[in-house]
Parts: sequence; C-alpha cells; structure tokens
Amino acid sequence: MTVPTLAGRRVLVVGASSGIGQAFAVRAGQAGAKIAVVGRREDRLRESIDQAGGGGTAIVADLRDADDCARVGAEAAAALGTIDLVFIAAGAAALRWVDETTADDWAVAFETNVIGVNLVIKALCPALEPGAIVAACSSESVGHPHSGLVPYGASKAALEETLRGWRIEHPEFRFSCVAVGATVPTDFGNAFDPETLNQAMELWARHGLARADIMRTDEVADVLVGTFGIAAAYPGVGIEHLTVRSPAGVIGGTEGMRNAAAENGLTL
Repeated sequence: MTVPTLAGRRVLVVGASSGIGQAFAVRAGQAGAKIAVVGRREDRLRESIDQAGGGGTAIVADLRDADDCARVGAEAAAALGTIDLVFIAAGAAALRWVDETTADDWAVAFETNVIGVNLVIKALCPALEPGAIVAACSSESVGHPHSGLVPYGASKAALEETLRGWRIEHPEFRFSCVAVGATVPTDFGNAFDPETLNQAMELWARHGLARADIMRTDEVADVLVGTFGIAAAYPGVGIEHLTVRSPAGVIGGTEGMRNAAAENGLTL
C-alpha cells in the first residue's frame, strides 16, 4: 500500500515566516503540494518558498488587521483555487507576570491568536474544498498555566473553544487542534526578557511543566506533514485534537532546562 502524502494538494500555511509554520510550508512544498504562505515578513516568506522548491505564493498580512485577514482569503483563493489544507501556526505572546500584564499585552495575544485566526478561517471558507482540513496550533499550556505566559495560554484556550464551534457549525470541513510542546528553533521567545525567563523557568520546573528534552522544529513539521498528508486522503476521518510534545519526562530544575535547551541548540 502506498502511503498518501500532500503531493498534489493545495495547502495554505499561515505563520510561515518562522518556526513550525515555516518548516511545515517547506516540507509540504518538498512533498509536492501547491503552497501559499502567509506572514508579516515578505523576505522570510520568500525563503520558505525557495526552500520548498521555488513554487508558491507569498501573501504578506498581519492577523491583527481585519482587512488583511479578509485579503488572505481572496489572495489564497486566487493562488490555489480550492484549498485542501489550511495549517495555522501563527502565535504571539509577551513574557510577563499576570499582575503586570498590560492591556496591550492582552490585546496582542487575543487579536493574533484568537480573533485573527478566526477571521482568516471565515475569509477562507468559500475556497475550502468539502472535507478540507483546517488545522490550528494551540499549546500544551492550555489547562496547565505557565507563569509569565498566562495571557498566551488563555488565548490558546479560547482558540480551542472556537475550533469546537467551527466544527459544530461547519461539519463539511474538518477542524483540527494541534497542541504543541516546547520546540526549537522558533522566533516565539526572541523578545523575552532573560531575567524574567530565568525566573519563569524555575517556576515551570517547580510545577512539573518542563520536560527533559525539547523537540526539533523540522521533526515536528515532518510528523505533521505526514499526518495531514494521510488524513487528506481520508475525508471521512477527522483529527479533532492532536498533542505533539517531547516524550521525555519532566525535570525539576532550571539547570536541567538549560541543559536540555543547549543540547537542542538553544541558549537560555
């Protein structure tokens, strides 16, 4: 039996400028998918297309802009026609204690991770093939608040609830939530304050929220591209919730976290 892949599928990746989104777009293109990629940085989107094999469409957009979200729908439809798979990996957060979190911090998290994602899905609905998969990345922190990332976790919890709503109201499509654990390299924490991060890591370890190993971004992308490649071939099967995290056990101290990070090429 030949294992189905994304070859020949029409795939839109939102958040393809870096991290899992970029790796997913590259792997999908290399697998033979026709791709369009969405992000705020055009140069990074072009890099993704080049690494994928040179074919694809770059759509520059900011999920915090409602007009941009609507434009993504129109431009994706023009580039791909009908769409078989949407993979949404966009995410934003500040690292700040909840009692110090500003209104803008809350707004960035929810406008990007919840409102923007839902507006993009709305704009894409007319172009989705019946049985199309709409997969959005959540976080393993949902239900397990991480100190310093409370608004992020709350926004991802809201995202998961909206995906359940989409699933009920639009059963003609398949909505999938992908909860992702710690992964490197990504740009997610580039702006985090090192001192705050160190304090947060101590709390994560104390509460059993830190694992002894960190997943590699390219490996996560390989697993997800393979999984959705198979799922695309079987429209009668839904993947409603998928958790992707390191199988390593938890660790009990900041030093262990630093060692795990260093082994994966990340400096904390």
